[in-house]
Amino acid sequence: MPIKSYLAHPQEGKKEALIEALSKIDHCEVIPAENKDLLIVVTDTESKIDDEKIKESIEAIKSLKLLAMVSGFNTPKNN
Repeated sequence: MPIKSYLAHPQEGKKEALIEALSKIDHCEVIPAENKDLLIVVTDTESKIDDEKIKESIEAIKSLKLLAMVSGFNTPKNN
């Protein structure tokens, strides 16, 4: 299960629009910074393919200026 965290920087004046767009994406949690125009985004997907799809969905959001991955790891499933 890939779990990744990102810092998302919105376009000027588009923080709320970015929060709304990110909140609509499955397996994506958004935490707005209280004192900066910045969002923390955490994704948790079932596979590498799902992880790539969610990243592409995030990067396609027009209110996003910059997406920087902070941490990522893959926890293998125990069968």
